[in-house]
Amino acid sequence: MNRTVDLLSEENVKKYVLPYYNLQDSELIKIKFKNTDKQRAVYKVNCMNKSYCLKKVYFDEPELLFVYSAIEWLYRNNINVPKILPTVKHSRFVKYEDMLFILTPWILGEKCSYDNAKHMNAAILNLSNIHKVSSNFKPIYRSANRKNFEHIHLSFEKHLNQLLICSNSAFKYNDNFSNLFLQNFNINYMLAEISIKISETINYNNLHSSLCHLDYVNKNIIFDNSQNIWVIDFDKCTRSYCSHDISYFLRRFLKRTNTNWDFNTAVDCLKIYDNNFSLNLDDYKYIISYLSFPQKFWKISRDYYNNINKCNHNSFFYLLKKASGNNMNQLEFIIDFGKYICKKFKTQI
Repeated sequence: MNRTVDLLSEENVKKYVLPYYNLQDSELIKIKFKNTDKQRAVYKVNCMNKSYCLKKVYFDEPELLFVYSAIEWLYRNNINVPKILPTVKHSRFVKYEDMLFILTPWILGEKCSYDNAKHMNAAILNLSNIHKVSSNFKPIYRSANRKNFEHIHLSFEKHLNQLLICSNSAFKYNDNFSNLFLQNFNINYMLAEISIKISETINYNNLHSSLCHLDYVNKNIIFDNSQNIWVIDFDKCTRSYCSHDISYFLRRFLKRTNTNWDFNTAVDCLKIYDNNFSLNLDDYKYIISYLSFPQKFWKISRDYYNNINKCNHNSFFYLLKKASGNNMNQLEFIIDFGKYICKKFKTQI
C-alpha cells in the first residue's frame, strides 16, 4: 500500500504521467485519494490558464473503454460531458505501473443544489435527455459488456430477510441500538413489504432501458458560469433500467432534512421527465418500489449486527437515529405517490 501511495505522489505522477499529455511543466494538485479496494486518485492540472482533471481509475482497460464509449456517445448527442482527452500518441489513457489514468477538461461551476428549483428542473430534464439519446447505445470494440438488469424484488426480499435476522439479534442484545431498532422496526418493515409487493408485479421486459449514469447526484451535476448543465464522473455508468437512474436521483434529495420526502417536488420532476421521455406503469412501479424500501435502516442495522463486537456502538446508534427520523414522512410519501400512480394510469398497483 505504501509503495502505491508513493507512486501516486504529485512528484511521480508529474514525472511519469503528465509527459504523455505534454503537461510536465504544469502545476499538479492532488484533490482526492482513496486507498481502498477501488483505489482512486484525482488531480487538478493547471497549465497556461487552462485546468484539467487527471484521474487514476480503479477498473481495467475493457471497463475504461466502456466508460470512454459512454462519454463519446453522449458528447456526440449534445449532452455536456467532459471528453476524455487523447495523449500525444493518440491513446485514450496512460498506463503507469499497471495503473490507468485519464485526462479531461476541468469543469468550472457550482454543483446542483437540491434546494434550487431551477437546478432540479434542469437536472431531471437532462437525465431524460441522456436516456432518450442512449436507448440504442453500443460501446466500442473490446469494451466490457457493462449491464445491470437486476430484478429488484429479489434483492429487496433478501434485504427484508436480513431485517428479520436483525430483529432477532435486537431481542438478544437488548442494548441502546437494539431498543432504537425495535422502536422503528414496524414502520420500516411495512415500507419494505410495500416495496416487495409492488416490485413483484413489475413486467421487467416492459421497462425502458438505456445507458445509465448510476451516480446521478448533485456533486456530479455541474452548472457552469453560463448556467449550462454538465455531467461528470461516469465511473459507474452501465446499461440499465432508466427507472433505476431516476429512482437514485430522487431518493438522494428526498431523504434530506430540507426536502424531507416532499411529494410535490418529486412529482414535478417526474412530470418534466415524462413530458420529454414518456414512462409507463412498470417504470413507475419500479420507482415507487425503490423509493419505498428503507435502505438506510436496513444497511445500518445489518452492518451493526455483523460487526457488533468491534464497531463503535455510539456512532451506529446516532446513524440509526438519523435514518429513522423521517420514516413516517417516507410512508406518507409512498401512500400519496401510490395514489398518484393509480390515478395517472387508472389502475391499482
